[in-house]
Amino acid sequence: MKEDIIKYAASRGADITGFASVDRWPQYNEIPPEFWPASLWSMAKTVIVMGMQMPLPIVDTTPSILHRETYETSNRELDSLAYGLTRYLNRAGHASMFFTRDGYGSIKNIIEKPYAAFSHTFAAKYAGLGTVSRSHNLLTPEFGSRVRLVSVFTAAELEPDQVMEKDLCINCMMCVKCCPAGVLKKEADTDGYYFKFDVAGCARWH
Repeated sequence: MKEDIIKYAASRGADITGFASVDRWPQYNEIPPEFWPASLWSMAKTVIVMGMQMPLPIVDTTPSILHRETYETSNRELDSLAYGLTRYLNRAGHASMFFTRDGYGSIKNIIEKPYAAFSHTFAAKYAGLGTVSRSHNLLTPEFGSRVRLVSVFTAAELEPDQVMEKDLCINCMMCVKCCPAGVLKKEADTDGYYFKFDVAGCARWH
């Protein structure tokens, strides 16, 4: 069934697809329990994470209207991808639902309360698609950080993919140096790994 899902996702534009058991959230305990898949939907057994690359020539134009429009287009494509897979799984008899690529509703919401309902970044880590950088982004072997994500929750128990052991972040500090809003700080958070990140400042710049 995993191979069928991977083929289905690829045929509809996914560049990468991974599978994570919901047990990985309490196992790693990096996310508050209220944001775990099992807390958001009690039937969830597996999280399927799909990613689409952001083309490098367009990313290189940032900040530009071209990049913004590509970002918006990728949002629509990701939601359509996840919606299609959700319908595919439900037709096959496996209760499923999906979280949109952004889980906060609007920029205004995230400025006032800087939380999303679900972290696709950590879901992708637990699905073996990459590692989380010091700048809080997913890094993938295929595209670096130039990938956007969406997740499907399913009641189907599918074999999880292996989590990457090698950290892809090389601690080069380029994220801090290049951030146009200056919202990444070199001082580490209490766990000593991730940079401090002013979410509201990032949203205001956006």
